[in-house]
Amino acid sequence: MLSRTADHLYWLARYVERADFLARIVEATQRLAALPTSYSGTGTEWESALESSGAAAGFRETRGAAEEQSVVEYLTFAADNPSSIRNCIELARTNARAVRTALTVEMWDAINGAWIELKRFEASNATRGYYDRRELSRFLDFVKKTSLDYDGSAYRTMLRNDAFWFSRLGLFIERADNTARILDVKYHVLLPENESVGGSLDYFQWTAILRAVSALTAYHWVYRENVKPWLIADLLILKLEMPRSLIACYDNITHFLDAIAKAYGRTGPSQKQAHAVMQRLENATTNEIFKIGLHEFITAFVQDNDRLGNLISEQYLQY
Repeated sequence: MLSRTADHLYWLARYVERADFLARIVEATQRLAALPTSYSGTGTEWESALESSGAAAGFRETRGAAEEQSVVEYLTFAADNPSSIRNCIELARTNARAVRTALTVEMWDAINGAWIELKRFEASNATRGYYDRRELSRFLDFVKKTSLDYDGSAYRTMLRNDAFWFSRLGLFIERADNTARILDVKYHVLLPENESVGGSLDYFQWTAILRAVSALTAYHWVYRENVKPWLIADLLILKLEMPRSLIACYDNITHFLDAIAKAYGRTGPSQKQAHAVMQRLENATTNEIFKIGLHEFITAFVQDNDRLGNLISEQYLQY
């Protein structure tokens, strides 16, 4: 496969996954911000949304205080935010057009249809001139459905060849980064210093986080206990059965990188890096993670994941 084609497929999947994550972050933050004042902490919820999306620095350069309307606009329709939902869907469609013949009809319809619908939402948002929660809810549902439609059509209709493998690599690299960031932000932005871990505010925040990654039902199935931070960390980091966990993402990443290496007859630094990260996750325990410090563990993971993305690009995607 041409590096150019692999690159477009890889980033197409990443942008679709990123748009879905941003929609989930906005929804979760709305739930937190809507808590009664006795549970609402110090009002850092919208700052946390910016931090977990990686958009905080860009927001501070162009906007004022992190208030609901300005943050939602920046994460959804802002043209000057490279990672806004609007730009993610547009960039996904741009990448899809470049490799139209490598996509199935269903995959192209999912992306192209989403881009057309995005333009309708964008026009409606510009015309309205005010913040409409109900319309925002419709938009976020549309974004999540787009991700499901694209992911489902890719999984059900693509040949299991290098095009499929590069597409899935992009998805799981992005998903691992997103899960790690939302875990880290929970500990370092949301919970005020004067609030106890395990308190009422902590409980509601963790519940919102679980909902954001579609893991609340899974949590109760696996642990059958009240929401506890160390069990949530266990679920989202070390449980292979949980599709968005870090170890599940790397189980897929190593599988697809090995498939590419076998097909091309050569392994390289990306395979070595992926297996090293997977081995650390397999050997880790929740007690050890909290002993090291969740923030320190997640920071190291995000750096390793970024490094893997760079190695994949250098090894396969440069043209």
